[in-house]
Amino acid sequence: MNEKFDPYVAEWVTFATNPSYSLVQKCLKIAENLEFPNLKINEYLQKLDQMGKTLQYSLSDSKNPTYLISMLNEYLFNTLGFVGDAEDYYNPRNNFLNIVIDQKRGLPITLSIIFTELAKHIGLNLQLVGFPGHFLVKYKEEMIFDPFNKGKLLSNDDLRHLLYQHYGEEVKFSPELLNEIDTKKILFRILRNLKNSYAQSFSYNMAMRCTDMILAIEQNSPEEIRDKGILESRLLHYDSALKFLNRYLELVPETDDADFVLELIRSIREKSNL
Repeated sequence: MNEKFDPYVAEWVTFATNPSYSLVQKCLKIAENLEFPNLKINEYLQKLDQMGKTLQYSLSDSKNPTYLISMLNEYLFNTLGFVGDAEDYYNPRNNFLNIVIDQKRGLPITLSIIFTELAKHIGLNLQLVGFPGHFLVKYKEEMIFDPFNKGKLLSNDDLRHLLYQHYGEEVKFSPELLNEIDTKKILFRILRNLKNSYAQSFSYNMAMRCTDMILAIEQNSPEEIRDKGILESRLLHYDSALKFLNRYLELVPETDDADFVLELIRSIREKSNL
């Protein structure tokens, strides 16, 4: 499916697929690409590094992980004042790591990234967990933390409740939901958050940029092909919309939303006489 060349997307792909760049650098690159063209990535790396060093200097010599996590929570959430932005949760700015570092408010995903980054400075290797609807952090297989809620240690009952809040009883709790998530999936999750926020505020061109940034890496992602078709229809690009929506149905003919997509295709054909 030949697409118009976008230099911003091409630059993003080169950066995002380069293993020499860290997750934090790649998250900041998303911010630079979408909203902050003058962003100085190294300045934010230095800010995080300085936070980590300040935390490190405040500790005793104990290597006990419970003590270290307690001190990390104290420093990040009480001393620095980071907090989950429950009031303006869907604001796209909560997905931009530079804004979260500056304003100390963010989403589960951005706060979890900062949490794990600072933990490295005190010898803790924490893993990011792409729990459905709510990013978490774990230490080995022993402890699960919620940085959106000041690093709260979660029980199995807490996890089930969290899952139920987001999905009702449709999704059953299983240990696989607590698997570590890789960098590519983290970046895609941020971009999907942004795509949805932009689309809800009718910023369809910005939502399209997010979709294109994913598709440039994951060319056959059914979800993104469908959403590109929907966005193209909202931008009145009917030929392109039909192409992507039909491609979606080719990839996943048994999809649950087939009726919705078929109705959208019918509506587009009526509007455009195609």
